[in-house]
Amino acid sequence: MRLHIADHPLISHKLTVLRDRTTDSPTFRRLADELVTLLAYEATREVHVEPREITTPVTEMTGVRIADPRPLVVPILRAGLGMLEGMTRLVPTAEVGFLGMVRDEETLTATTYAERLPDDLSGRQIFVLDPMLATGGTLAAAIRFLLDRGARDVVAICLLTAPEGVRLIETTFGQSANVTIVTAALDERLNEKGYIVPGLGDAGDRLYGVV
Repeated sequence: MRLHIADHPLISHKLTVLRDRTTDSPTFRRLADELVTLLAYEATREVHVEPREITTPVTEMTGVRIADPRPLVVPILRAGLGMLEGMTRLVPTAEVGFLGMVRDEETLTATTYAERLPDDLSGRQIFVLDPMLATGGTLAAAIRFLLDRGARDVVAICLLTAPEGVRLIETTFGQSANVTIVTAALDERLNEKGYIVPGLGDAGDRLYGVV
């Protein structure tokens, strides 16, 4: 398991505004969208490409294009939806699947309640979108779901991560799969309620309001 913390002044600036409790939902959504695009740039460094012959206004040349099968972007509902447009803006040819996960607030365990994904994910590069890697239970369950369908190359894009969640992903998957986490920051810890500290609160509520 690899952890990549995207260290860039623009990322740090946007993340600081996201953290601010006075940032309203429309601003939060816009900045989260912009931040995801910056993180997606880092996350797609090893996206599979293949040669492509083209003719420029001057001469012929061999360039590259994103290879088939196309990357698959999987937002974890509901908060992951707020990251989808920022990701597909950078990789518009990617296919999109959906995975609904719900966490029991007492046990902090996650279960799947909905999915829209191919039955066979063999050979696919998967990009999972989940704003917060806190306890790690939801992301671990999502990655396990994808691996069980044949995926072997999974990149998780998270706005924030906590050490506890990173450790859970690392101990759960170890060397058994190619799993990478790309994030804007690794925060200090979790509090007694399982929230990231200093964090930014509940990403879903701040994106869409309390429902």
